[in-house]
Amino acid sequence: MRLLKGRFSQDLGIDLGTSNTLIYQKNEGIVVREPSVVALNEKNDEILAVGKKANNMIGRTPGYIKAIKPMKDGVIADFEITEKMIRYFIHKTTNRSKFIKPRIIVCIPSGSTDVEKRSVLDAASEAGAKEAYLIEEAMAAAMGAGLPVQKPIGNMIVDIGGGSTEIAVISLGGIVNSEVIRDGGHKMDEKIIQYIKTKYKLAIGERTAEELKKEIGTVSLNKTEASKQIKGRHLLKGLPKAIEVKAEEIKEALQAPTENIINTVKKVFENTPPELSSDIINNGIMLTGGGALLKGIDKRIQDELEIAIHREQKPLESVALGTGIALGEIKILPETLISSSEY
Repeated sequence: MRLLKGRFSQDLGIDLGTSNTLIYQKNEGIVVREPSVVALNEKNDEILAVGKKANNMIGRTPGYIKAIKPMKDGVIADFEITEKMIRYFIHKTTNRSKFIKPRIIVCIPSGSTDVEKRSVLDAASEAGAKEAYLIEEAMAAAMGAGLPVQKPIGNMIVDIGGGSTEIAVISLGGIVNSEVIRDGGHKMDEKIIQYIKTKYKLAIGERTAEELKKEIGTVSLNKTEASKQIKGRHLLKGLPKAIEVKAEEIKEALQAPTENIINTVKKVFENTPPELSSDIINNGIMLTGGGALLKGIDKRIQDELEIAIHREQKPLESVALGTGIALGEIKILPETLISSSEY
């Protein structure tokens, strides 16, 4: 962790993602970037590790040690573990006094229920926030990507995260139209695991599936000869086995979630008012989130919609950067932010 310099501020923006948690500290930038994983000793409910250390334990621990991902599909699945994870990450930012509490903005998926919003606000408050606010993830992603969200212009963002994909049309600081689907990076990993299991009778873990997706994964319509060797457990023999997997096979495994994302983008666009649709046609669509790094995804969407797709330069950081921008504009974003006083 680097030393903090210059003007000090406690205010934090949190991108509480299914795969990773990023924390933006006002005047400092992104100071935490860790997997959203907690390792728990189930014998005594003791937290053994959080973040990277806990992530390294997945699939490699005794039965009584469980690596938990408390976020599922972009929302809190385990409140108590999430609160402890947030508290750990907040304290990792600095060695600040326990008497000084920050203002915190946390991202939530568009369309979250009141119960989900309340649970996130409670988690932030329990973790030490003086004031807690929520911002919809699509709005934060658009702000972080530099889109003119406060202007009367139609802006469309496609944020492919770990647990979900959010597609939204934004104008005048508000979300005009949006959809959230549970097809994100994790669903893609599951599809790869199932494909390998069905075709090769080989059991592989989440880490292996993710490596396949990142290294040779593609949804491009162009043929590629890339391949990668992986190892797993043969389901019939129960013995270790190595196989060579081709990129074309990963493309086949990812076909369903890719088509669902593209069809949802089409749906959102079709339900967008004509004036805003015209702006989007002229200015293009912004693609962000970890899924934006999947080879060929931008070209596939562009070919299907015949609208220019712009991939954010730092797609993994856009949501966190958006919370940072929101921290500096809390007083002028009353319609964009949801505060704990509303619940």
